[in-house]
Amino acid sequence: MNREQALEFLQRSLGTGPRYQHSVRVLETAIILAHKYGEDVTKVELAAIFHDYAKLMPIHELKKLLLKAKEDSRLVEYHSELWHGPVAAYLAHREFAVEDKDVLNAIRYHTTGRANMSRLEKIIFLADYIEPQRDFPGIIETRELAEVNLDEAVLKALSNTIAFLLTKRSAIYPDTFAAYNDLIRNTKRLDNQEKDRKS
Repeated sequence: MNREQALEFLQRSLGTGPRYQHSVRVLETAIILAHKYGEDVTKVELAAIFHDYAKLMPIHELKKLLLKAKEDSRLVEYHSELWHGPVAAYLAHREFAVEDKDVLNAIRYHTTGRANMSRLEKIIFLADYIEPQRDFPGIIETRELAEVNLDEAVLKALSNTIAFLLTKRSAIYPDTFAAYNDLIRNTKRLDNQEKDRKS
């Protein structure tokens, strides 16, 4: 499936309104990040286009497909805003024969993140967060970090998200904490290696 075909399928699902336009901006942002960090552009395009494929589905339909897909059972205990990623991955595989596990995981985890994210997963997560029309506290610093360090930018996005959810007294999905902890550990390990190298 090429980019134009995928966009056509997306438009059938989302129409041409704000959610579709958001997906196009995520696509454009993800392509920039792919070139910057050496990721396969074809994979990035596919994951970016389908990341919000299920976004406008009714909640009852999302829940039904979430259970049918045998996704993490914990998801139903958290906000329905988290459901569209796993459902979109399920539909990309079932309806459009997307077989690449890295692409499917990038779609699946683009909202929550997770430990041991691949470079592709990080790019889609970050592109969704920093696309040009986003405007909220911390976004400028996150965009600046995205220019120089993918992991630091993803870590900043996760930190912002966790802090925001804490202020709202909202439950935070465990995978988001796992993603944060994983990146913190990796960052500290790399910092220590650099210190050892210089000493």
